Amino acid sequence: MPEILDEASSIESTTVGVFRTSATVKGGRRFSFGALVVVGDRKGRVGFGYGKSNEVPQAVEKAQKYAKRAMSEVPMAGRTLPHEVEGKFGASKVRLIPASPGTGVVAGSTIRAILEMAGITDCLTKCYGNTNAFNIVKACFDGIDQLRRREEVAEARGIKIDSTDIEKKIEKGKAFVSSSKGEKMKGPVNTIGQERRGGRGGQGGRGGRRGAGRDAGQQQQQGGGDAAPAEGATQA
Repeated sequence: MPEILDEASSIESTTVGVFRTSATVKGGRRFSFGALVVVGDRKGRVGFGYGKSNEVPQAVEKAQKYAKRAMSEVPMAGRTLPHEVEGKFGASKVRLIPASPGTGVVAGSTIRAILEMAGITDCLTKCYGNTNAFNIVKACFDGIDQLRRREEVAEARGIKIDSTDIEKKIEKGKAFVSSSKGEKMKGPVNTIGQERRGGRGGQGGRGGRRGAGRDAGQQQQQGGGDAAPAEGATQA
């Protein structure tokens, strides 16, 4: 669960992983812990840090302090990325792909923590190569450093760019997203069980009629048995 570090700047922190290492000494084993933490304000700023200590809380606190110092700005187009990018670090490769509104963050736990802390709600991701948490985080931030806004690209090239393909897809996707706030979409109603219950009730009803018919037939047979001797007696 995210932890609030600074309420004034609304900076939150989430722990990606806690790692334990041991060193064998003369008296036995000596354990130490390392924590990998991602912090962000969900408004376009995110950073990561790694801290080590003999206790887990102290390691997390160190990592949070380092992450706050290394926070960087993430260029965004709405609530997604301005363009597709691919980051590399070591044997890991991370590809970040923009998505239309309503898609959500399709990613693993490590990359999801980074994107959610940055405030990105719609993005597709894919990891290649080594899936070590350290390498994935650094590869993801390498891709974030390569992001550029439309205005920055237009100024660097000296041309005018009206709108990109990503921005057009975002505007097109907004038509399919509910604009009303505070209202939740109603889910489908399951009516399969009701039909089956009604059928069973009908069978029970037919069974009741059959039972009533059987009782009536038995009564007629009993009545017929009583009437036959009476007719025989009259004939005699």
